[in-house]
Amino acid sequence: MLWLFAVGVGFIVILNYQNAGGRVGVMPQHWPKGTFARLDHNRDTLIMFAHPQCPCTRASLEELNRLLAQGHGKVAAHVIFFKPGKSPSGWTQTGLWRSAAAIPGVTVHEDLDGAQARLFGAETSGHVLLYDTHGKLLFQGGITGGRGHAGDNAGENTIISLLGGQDPHLKQTQVYGCSLLEKCEALPAMVAK
Repeated sequence: MLWLFAVGVGFIVILNYQNAGGRVGVMPQHWPKGTFARLDHNRDTLIMFAHPQCPCTRASLEELNRLLAQGHGKVAAHVIFFKPGKSPSGWTQTGLWRSAAAIPGVTVHEDLDGAQARLFGAETSGHVLLYDTHGKLLFQGGITGGRGHAGDNAGENTIISLLGGQDPHLKQTQVYGCSLLEKCEALPAMVAK
């Protein structure tokens, strides 16, 4: 009985962890000044903030790849990886960085000490923002349905609708991932590299 109880409690802890959304800061409603990512004036601009050592981010990158394939070039995409100032050279160059760089049409950047994340109000790895050609915020949130879970979800569907010229009622979703500016707290069984 004790063993069964322990397994049940462990399952509940993991389920709660996977379905708990991350922190979200205040998002600028218009493209902020001082960012090195460039707003595209010919198509919408999507930015994803990511922690290079957060295993939950792998699912976000898979969804980004899928989203961009369905977007047919209608969006300029940037993935911005957090880099602590005192980290060694190459700290961001994980498998996640390589996966992001391999997605057609994605520009990958390092964000020293999270300065860019702070400009955009992003606090959780996997946070996605979509701005129109005039710099107006169209969407903010995550593009996965839970931590580390790729597959159909509200965030991705909303962005695809927006890129298709529709006006979906949903403009924000929860973001599932590790904190951008702190040590990744993902379960030890998950591996980012």
